[in-house]
Amino acid sequence: MRLYINRFYEFLQRPLRPGSRVVLALLVVPLVASFFTPLWRISMEAPQYPNGLYMDIYAYTVEGGNNGQHIQEINTLNHYIGMRTLDREAMSDLDWIPFALGVLCIFGLRVAAIGNVSHLVDLVVMTSYVSAFAFGRFVYTLYVFGHNLKPDAPVKVPGFMPAVFGTKQIANFTTHSWPELGSFFMAIFALGTVGVLAYHLKAGRQEAVKAERAQ
Repeated sequence: MRLYINRFYEFLQRPLRPGSRVVLALLVVPLVASFFTPLWRISMEAPQYPNGLYMDIYAYTVEGGNNGQHIQEINTLNHYIGMRTLDREAMSDLDWIPFALGVLCIFGLRVAAIGNVSHLVDLVVMTSYVSAFAFGRFVYTLYVFGHNLKPDAPVKVPGFMPAVFGTKQIANFTTHSWPELGSFFMAIFALGTVGVLAYHLKAGRQEAVKAERAQ
């Protein structure tokens, strides 16, 4: 058993292969692009809004369609049911995301330049945590918006969970919630790092088998 443990720790300290370093460096490009492209879009249609309203969620802000007019329309509708106003303060949960993306970019480049297998494992774990935490906060924020309604609102609506992924009917509104290009860019980075790690794990396993047969 001790022999296998020692071999595992030796494997973690191995430098990455040149091809893996190039792939990791290239994977930083879509991660950077995710900062400048929308991560998620929430839209809605109703008889009084046949063309629909939508807002795009970026890593650092929220933008409405029609040069921001859709946000104002959505906030007007939210006022009638007692929902919080969509503004920068209400979306303060986004503040940590640019910092997290910056850390992942810097660490990803560091792993590509001088990292070993253990650093690659750290990168995969950090990326998984940031992705899971960001999505979890997004779901929680939607829950809070849909359930913390003002009791003195003109229109009484029971607490509800807005659509997280897909389509949902809320009163006379059909709402949609779908990932946008930024989320796909982040997925490329996350899945790419997992793929590089899987490649090294497979290569390490093959080398271990050869070593055992040579003994």
